[in-house]
Amino acid sequence: MLVSEAWAQSGGGGSPDFSFLLMIVLLFVVMYFFMIRPQQRRAREHREMVAAVKRNDRIVTSGGLIGKITKAGEGPEIEMEIAPEVKVSIDRNSIQGVLNKKPGGPGQKPSAANDSGERRSLLGGLFGGFGGRRN
Repeated sequence: MLVSEAWAQSGGGGSPDFSFLLMIVLLFVVMYFFMIRPQQRRAREHREMVAAVKRNDRIVTSGGLIGKITKAGEGPEIEMEIAPEVKVSIDRNSIQGVLNKKPGGPGQKPSAANDSGERRSLLGGLFGGFGGRRN
């Protein structure tokens, strides 16, 4: 007798509620567009940048070394000069960025760099202090 009263109070249990399933699917869609797609785009841009480096490009590594490429073959290693007559061999994937001497030079977008050659981040542009110039 108690079981039949419980079924009667819960609405019969015949139709499942799909709002929870819809909420989970919506959560994954939002995560894809705000987290996964931008990360894939950044990884693709990094691969293209690393593949396009050539001799005499100034680069910065993920460890913070800044130097000029002296030998760049097809393999995974490149040779970089960090001081006069001081050359080191580094892995291509450790390149974090390519530095250009003059903003607006060949192959560079003029609006991508500010006066000091640093790129401003989106948050720096919105909130003012993040990722801007350092004095």
